[in-house]
Amino acid sequence: MLITISYVLSSARFIKRAGMLCIFSLSAGTAFSQTDTTKTIKQVNIQGITMPALQTTLPVQSVTSANFAQYSAFNVADAVRNFSGVNVRDYGGIGGLKTVSVRSMGANYTNVLYDGILLNDAQTGQIDLGRFNLLNLKEIILYIAQPVNICLPARSYSNSAVLSLVTAQPELTIEKPYQVIAGMRTGSFGLINPYLQWQQRLNNKWSFVLNGYTQNANGNYRFKDNFGGRDTIGKRVNSEVSAQQIDGGVYYSKNDSSKFRLQFNYNNANRGLPGPVILNAVYQDQHLTNQDAFIQAAYERIWKNSLHLLLSTKASHNYQHYTDASFLNNNGGANEHYTQREIYQSAALAYKPVKNWEISYAADISLADIDIDVFRYAYPTRLSLYNMLASNLSLGSFFLQGSLLNTYINDNTQTPVAARSRSAFTPTFILNYKVINNNELTLRAFYKNLYRYPNLSEQYYYAIQPRALKPEQARQYNVGAVYNKNFNSAIQYLTLSTDAYYYNVDNKIFTFPGRSAEIISVRNLGKVDIRGLDANIKTGFTPLFGWQGSFSAAYTYQRAIDISSPGDSFYKDQIPYTPKHTLALNVGLKHRAAGIYFNHILSSSRYYSSNNSPQYYVPGYNVSDASVTYDFKLYGQKIHTSAEVNNLFNKNYAIVDSYPMPPRSLRLTLQLTI
Repeated sequence: MLITISYVLSSARFIKRAGMLCIFSLSAGTAFSQTDTTKTIKQVNIQGITMPALQTTLPVQSVTSANFAQYSAFNVADAVRNFSGVNVRDYGGIGGLKTVSVRSMGANYTNVLYDGILLNDAQTGQIDLGRFNLLNLKEIILYIAQPVNICLPARSYSNSAVLSLVTAQPELTIEKPYQVIAGMRTGSFGLINPYLQWQQRLNNKWSFVLNGYTQNANGNYRFKDNFGGRDTIGKRVNSEVSAQQIDGGVYYSKNDSSKFRLQFNYNNANRGLPGPVILNAVYQDQHLTNQDAFIQAAYERIWKNSLHLLLSTKASHNYQHYTDASFLNNNGGANEHYTQREIYQSAALAYKPVKNWEISYAADISLADIDIDVFRYAYPTRLSLYNMLASNLSLGSFFLQGSLLNTYINDNTQTPVAARSRSAFTPTFILNYKVINNNELTLRAFYKNLYRYPNLSEQYYYAIQPRALKPEQARQYNVGAVYNKNFNSAIQYLTLSTDAYYYNVDNKIFTFPGRSAEIISVRNLGKVDIRGLDANIKTGFTPLFGWQGSFSAAYTYQRAIDISSPGDSFYKDQIPYTPKHTLALNVGLKHRAAGIYFNHILSSSRYYSSNNSPQYYVPGYNVSDASVTYDFKLYGQKIHTSAEVNNLFNKNYAIVDSYPMPPRSLRLTLQLTI
């Protein structure tokens, strides 16, 4: 930013002096009758590293499409693993399930937004981030607590963290009314991944984007089996995946104050479920088919008097087919079908009575139902209503935000009894103080209260009548500081942030598996106490003339303990799959068209049970990735190439117990932009 300002000021001085010189020359020309001459001046390119946009009001982390290759990211889950406070639960393999937990709160506490509209799963409350490719994404943003913008759907504020997926939208001109991106990824374990994107400008108001993507891989890889002290080599089988996705959107923009978009997304995936590695068991009869589709639309209008309107609507249909030929029952195996549907509507309105004060109101309604062909299922339909009132106020160096969300849940079932209706109010308070007026140092704090209602699986799955479950109640406290500065030296910029937090959860819902799915137990057992620290550093530098470097580090300390009952053997033990220490490092060097990057993830040990006994111990791990990129032009067309090596040092590790992660693997990318 400072580079841009200084360049503009320099340009202004240059224009002023040039104008004076022109006046003097014209005068001289009139007096001495000289003949005008012209000279061609060589073009001068000004290059520099600018500090990335930094949101200081709340803890926010982001990664853009320009950095996906830098982090060796293949899907959304790979891209966010470098964020502090994030724990990605990965079941291994190319097509394995991948969910994200932020600050040990669990996947149910993270809202995933697709261009501002929630991706919902009423059945489990968890979104598989592995199903979202990076082709159509421009940026991925993680907000702790909630987004700062208060003109959003009310449901955006209903959780402890928000993962926002921002898609690429057309930025075309009359001179270049289209853009086509065609690429191919290939690599280890039989990976074949062609993709195509077409952007088209229809006129000065309308444009569209269309994306196509397919992925096939056998997913079979060798791993070291250390079970029972053995040191043998096993082979992961039944890990094949075949996935196809098509998505796109039509966009209307009359001007910056009036916009409309209509988007769709369809994903079809067939995969094998390899299961855990226990006593050399081979799971080759379990398969899963997903067919997920949604269509959504949004209209935004900002009037000159600051009135801001946002209308959002969505319809989704999710189908899942699970088979297990080895499952012992009277039907010759498991053959289950799950269908989930949702319709959703939101309206948000914001207004600024004065320049430094904004107020907003948002109302959402959602209707979701589920069909499952299991014995004695309730076939529930859930109506959810959200109403939010929020306000932003700036007073000199202080910024204050407050919001109050009301959530109302009502279930109807085809059985005589449904879970009773519930309603709750959850407030949020945010305070910022700019210690230095140029935003170099900012102090921040927030408090957020929220409820998590039992999802439909917890409430009804294999239950003769609704389980008597209470909503989880959570309270979040956070204090932090952000420092960012540009430098006129070999170091271009430096951003530092640190946040200490305390979260407390009551009525924690736990699911205890039994001998079969029919006898699972879901109960309110827990109280969880979470204390943690997130620290981030990012910097850009020029080690040599013509070179550009970058470095980032994200560290997290978490003490997340079970305090349900002092009489429990696991009282004050760390909750499952929560490492105390995680560290993500990334360093890169770029020279003209070539770049080389190194990424390292370190996680301390953890336990897969609330009881931190040795038999439940999961070792820590550290894994490294490296990538090389090279961009050039061929016949005037842009060519992007990259080579990525994942698990560079061939580490044997697992994120989820008994689900070994892949060994060293290679991925190559060739992409053409027309």
